[in-house]
Amino acid sequence: MVSSKENDVPIRDASTVILIRKKDNNNYVLMGQRGKNAVFMPSKYVFPGGAVDPQDSDIKLAGQLEKNVSTLLQSNSKNDISRALSVAAIRELWEEAGLRLCKKVSKIEKAPEGWDEFCAGNYLPDASNLQFVFRAITPPGRPRRFDARFFFCMADKVHGNLDDFSAASTELNHLQWIDIEEVNSLNLPFITEVVLNEVREIIKYGRNKKGVPFFKHGASSDFIFIK
Repeated sequence: MVSSKENDVPIRDASTVILIRKKDNNNYVLMGQRGKNAVFMPSKYVFPGGAVDPQDSDIKLAGQLEKNVSTLLQSNSKNDISRALSVAAIRELWEEAGLRLCKKVSKIEKAPEGWDEFCAGNYLPDASNLQFVFRAITPPGRPRRFDARFFFCMADKVHGNLDDFSAASTELNHLQWIDIEEVNSLNLPFITEVVLNEVREIIKYGRNKKGVPFFKHGASSDFIFIK
């Protein structure tokens, strides 16, 4: 039985990046392992991602989300936070993996707090290659809950060395590119397995014609498609 305290856990908006790398006719996905003492999903292998920060609306973008992506993100949401979600996805990829989705610009007057290293060399975040492919709300009864939007992006859109994780924080361990057909052998959260199945279908057949799958755990309707 879920206690009233567990039901009161606030749901935070969050973004996750599914980065796919094509190599030798195979597809590899970037994954990292959460620490064994982490409050949320300890020891699980996950995609880089995390909660939206208030400052995610402050930085300029070198490339905006495609209009259809922004429209899909606004659907089934009270407010339009599509821009902040895209920035959060790029920031989390940088913080947790040390990889930059960015474009070089002629000049940056002043980088917002926390973005100095990312912007070094006159680079700004580029959201133009992010595709919105999945949405899921953490079920009730968990210590933390997120309304997570999953973004798909090809790794060739990343600036720099795809195997250089030296700028990454310590939040994720064992960062690695894993063959997408072998990744289910790892210790994965259930929702990550579901998302990976969707990504495999997208790689093979293109975008889901039914729309973006949305798991609304704990809601009156647990599963819908966003169109």
